[in-house]
Amino acid sequence: MERKIDKFLEHWQTDINRKPLVIYGSKQVGKTYTSLKFGEDNYGSIVYVDANNNKELLEGLKKQNTIDGIISKISEITKSEIVKNDTLVVIDNVNDVEIVNTIKTLGKFKNDYHVIVITSLRDNLSKFKGVELQFKSMLPMDFEEYLMAIGKEELVDFIKNSFKNNTKMPFHKVAMEYFDHFVMTGGMPEAVMLSINDPNLLLLNSVFDKIIDSYKKEMSLQENLIDIIRSNEVYDSIPEQLSKSNKKFQYGLIKDGGRSKEYENALTFLHNNGFIYKCYKLLEVKSPISNYKDKDNFKVYMNDTGLLFKKLKINQNIYETNDNTRLVLYENSVANSLISAGYTLYYYQSEGKAFVDFVIQTRGGNIIPIELVPFNKTKSKALKVYMDKFKPNEAIRITQDNFCLKNGVRYIPLYATFCLCDLV
Repeated sequence: MERKIDKFLEHWQTDINRKPLVIYGSKQVGKTYTSLKFGEDNYGSIVYVDANNNKELLEGLKKQNTIDGIISKISEITKSEIVKNDTLVVIDNVNDVEIVNTIKTLGKFKNDYHVIVITSLRDNLSKFKGVELQFKSMLPMDFEEYLMAIGKEELVDFIKNSFKNNTKMPFHKVAMEYFDHFVMTGGMPEAVMLSINDPNLLLLNSVFDKIIDSYKKEMSLQENLIDIIRSNEVYDSIPEQLSKSNKKFQYGLIKDGGRSKEYENALTFLHNNGFIYKCYKLLEVKSPISNYKDKDNFKVYMNDTGLLFKKLKINQNIYETNDNTRLVLYENSVANSLISAGYTLYYYQSEGKAFVDFVIQTRGGNIIPIELVPFNKTKSKALKVYMDKFKPNEAIRITQDNFCLKNGVRYIPLYATFCLCDLV
């Protein structure tokens, strides 16, 4: 399956200043498959080594401090020849800083060896940091990647063209149908592939269970037992957090009498490692908005709508007939799209309780309010309150309707949120 990271990898391969690349992201987002597929398509050979509990690799690399010694040791361990500029070396499941410190040697001096290191815990980056390495995050598939995977490249072009020119999308209904299926499937590559081969959504449960189990195992890597327990409690509470009318995260929903101090470490771990995304309330709407977040008030979203679909314990019929449940998944999908587009999540709430779902700041510094209003509801006091007070250059309303512009508000269909990365 084609992924957006492929173009980055192509540039990395030919970069004259290429350094060892660390690809990081949650379990099951496709890091290993994408790296190996890229190697298969662009190199004469691939050398793969799994670093998980690999004492031979750890002990072997610790003793090496030269480029030739490192390459020779990896070649010896894998019993494979490593050819300059023609072999891609992939070291998977790396959590040990000593392995990375050795690999950094390859980034200190220009050479013709191509090495990718894969890790699933973003917390590792604080240990791995260094100018000798390049870093690239990887997330679940967005809707554009999903459409590419199911062979709907022309539909992607129509959506992008309508977004660019703010014109009606001629296949709007078709796009919404695909989008609804994507929301239920989510963007985990294994789930997407299974849905392509068999449209029975019930079969996805085993995939979702496996992914959630892998997340639980990652949570168990924390040093303190109490943080492991609390991380599981936080993660399991998210469907209920999102299903209530006030989306603000409430510790009392985790357990009676739950307090922020108890769950601070668990929330930080889950957020830092991409299991969840935090969306902070803004104290003020000023640039840069990152300086005005209220650290004590936030919403929490899951990193994939398919996993949320599973955790909500619903089926396709409930999704299609229950607007409240569908709204929960739509909102989570918009949050996922904004994260994929490179934005940090914020929301705005006025003193009068007017609530704007998302506020983002573009690379050009533009602050844009984004309101989710599906189900043919076209009016909302919240966005008007925001616009009257802050006079934004641009405001967006995300709906099930087609593209249009009304009263200074840009209406964007749910399926086009992947285009928001092009905002300036």
